[in-house]
Amino acid sequence: MLTPMDIENKKFRKKIFGYNELEVEEFLTKIVEDYEALYKENIELKDKIAVLNEGIQHYKSIEETLQNTLLVAQSTGEEIKKNAYAKADTIIKEAEMKAEQLIADANQEVSKIKYRYEELKRNFGVFKAKIESLIYAQLEMMKDIASKIDD
Repeated sequence: MLTPMDIENKKFRKKIFGYNELEVEEFLTKIVEDYEALYKENIELKDKIAVLNEGIQHYKSIEETLQNTLLVAQSTGEEIKKNAYAKADTIIKEAEMKAEQLIADANQEVSKIKYRYEELKRNFGVFKAKIESLIYAQLEMMKDIASKIDD
């Protein structure tokens, strides 16, 4: 690509009956000025494009970081949820085991109470039989004594 300096420094050979040198020089000067302005504008636009591309890269980097952060957050959320369910299951199982143990202990206590009740019932029956026997023996003795008194 030609630079403005290339155009400005371009020299043409002179010929007889050629173009008017002053008009050519003025025209070339105008071209150089316009081309120089376009050349500078082109450089500025390229610089702006470079800056904008850097900005785009920066925002793409931020987007990627945000996406990664979101993925980590989702993963962490799932892990927390999984751990919470596992902990809840553990708590439920422990509660069920404690409840089963309490029921087993209560059943064992009921069995002991039933056994003690049956034992007390038997002892009461034995005691009652002894008392009845003692009373019967006393009654027989009283009958004996009464029959001896009557005789």
